[in-house]
Amino acid sequence: QCQLNGLWRNDQDSLMEISVLRDNGDFQGQYLTRVTLSGGCAQISPLRGAQQQPGEEGWPTFAFTVRWDKFSNATTAFVGQCFVDAGGKETLRTMWLLREAVESLEEDWKATR
Repeated sequence: QCQLNGLWRNDQDSLMEISVLRDNGDFQGQYLTRVTLSGGCAQISPLRGAQQQPGEEGWPTFAFTVRWDKFSNATTAFVGQCFVDAGGKETLRTMWLLREAVESLEEDWKATR
C-alpha cells in the first residue's frame, strides 16, 4: 500500500510535504520549489488535494493544487498515482499544468504551461 503522507523529493530537487491526510482522502501540506518563474529564491507554498481511496490492492490516484502566491501570480494543478516497486520503494508519477496570470485575453495563449 502506498502512503502519500510524508516528505517527497522530485527530479528537480523540489520538496513536497503532505502533513495531513484525512480518512476521506483529503490532504494538505506544503511545496518548496527549486524552479521559479521569477528566478527568485525558492519559497514554501501551500498545497491542497484529494486522494482516490484505493482498494486493498490498489495504488491511489490523487490530485492537488499549489498556489505560488508568495513569489508568482500562478497556480499549478498536479494529477498522479502512487506506485510501490518490488523492493518497497514508493514513487509518485505526476503530470502538471501551470497557469500564470496574463494582462489580457489576447495573451491567454501563453498563460498555461
